[in-house]
Amino acid sequence: MVRGKTQMRRIENATSRQVTFSKRRNGLLKKAFELSVLCDAEVALIVFSPRGKLYEFASSSMQGTIERYRRHVKENNKNKQPVEQNMLQLKEEAANMIKKIEHLEVSKRKLLGECLGSCTIEELQQIEQQLERSVSTIRARKNQVFKEQIEQLKQKEKLLVAENARLSDECGAQSWPVSREQRDNLSREEQRESSSISDVETELFIGPPETRTKRFPPRK
Repeated sequence: MVRGKTQMRRIENATSRQVTFSKRRNGLLKKAFELSVLCDAEVALIVFSPRGKLYEFASSSMQGTIERYRRHVKENNKNKQPVEQNMLQLKEEAANMIKKIEHLEVSKRKLLGECLGSCTIEELQQIEQQLERSVSTIRARKNQVFKEQIEQLKQKEKLLVAENARLSDECGAQSWPVSREQRDNLSREEQRESSSISDVETELFIGPPETRTKRFPPRK
């Protein structure tokens, strides 16, 4: 026989209600006992019947378990208070931070020339003065950077001049040796020059200078 689903509502019949209470009470006490034995748990169970009769179960001592429960609740309440205070403080800090960010965003837009329609004369003068101070600071920093770069270039120039002087001294004092290959090249150059000189045709004339006539090769 299939058992129907029990509806979770008060049983109107007193006899049926008492029977159900007795069955469920015994089952609950049995489950509490099994839980304490199987899991080595400290269990305390208190049940009052509709007529006010007390039914209880304790794996060790009912009074000891109740005292332990009270201490645990008290400690939890103490621990919750600092946590709640910290949460409130963090919320306040977050709200203040959001306001500061919004104020900075508005100031940034005004410095960029935006949202100036609602500004008064005093606010516009303050913005102008702030921009002038910013420009002066930027120019001073730019001039300082230029001076530092110029000093660095001067130092590099001094190093290059010293290196150039050292190399000039080394090149002037050092006698460069002539290798065998260079000597061979020089001898070949001298031979070519002497051969070109010997190839020049010369003519010998006997007689006075006025009798010398220039000879031209016959035309073909």
